[in-house]
Amino acid sequence: MAMGSKLNRTLMDFIERQPLFFVATAAPEGRVNLSPKGLKTLKIMNESRIVWLSLSGSGNETAAHLAETDRMTLMFCAFSGEAMILRVYGHAKVVHPRADAWSELARLFPPMAGSRQIFDLEIDLVQTSCGSGVPLMDFQAERGTAELLPFYEAMGDEGVRDYWRRKNMLSIDGKPTHVL
Repeated sequence: MAMGSKLNRTLMDFIERQPLFFVATAAPEGRVNLSPKGLKTLKIMNESRIVWLSLSGSGNETAAHLAETDRMTLMFCAFSGEAMILRVYGHAKVVHPRADAWSELARLFPPMAGSRQIFDLEIDLVQTSCGSGVPLMDFQAERGTAELLPFYEAMGDEGVRDYWRRKNMLSIDGKPTHVL
C-alpha cells in the first residue's frame, strides 16, 4: 500500500483510463452512500483537485451529504491490465447550475441532458493498494449514451426540474439536497 497527498502522473494516467469510478460520502448521521459513475464525467484539474459532473438519477445522496460534511472518497479499480485500486480522499463542495462557478466548470464537459451538479474535490490523501482481488472484466460500452441521456433529453429542461422536485430534493434519510 502506498500513500501520499497528491496525484502523480502515473496515477493521473490510471484515472484517465478507467471507464468507471465510485464515489462515497456520508453525513454525520444516516446512511453511507456509494455510487458508481461513468460517461467521462470526471476531470483532473491538477495533482490535488478533481471535478466531476453529476447527472440526474433516482437519488441525490452526495449533494445532501456534502451539505452537512464535506468529506468525499473516490475509488478507481483496474478491471483490465495490471491490478490496482486507487482511493482519493478529500473535501468537496457542490456547484449547482445557479452558482457563479458553474459556467467555468461546465465547459470542461460535453453538454449532457440532466446535468445536475458539479462536485469539486480538493485531495488530501491518495492511497493505492494491490487490487489483485478485483476480477478482470471487459468493457463493452457506456450505457448512458443509449439510455440515460436520451431519457433526460426527452424531458427537456422543465421536465428535468420537475423530476428533481419529485426525486432529488431529499436524500433517503430526509436530508435536503439543495438541487433547486
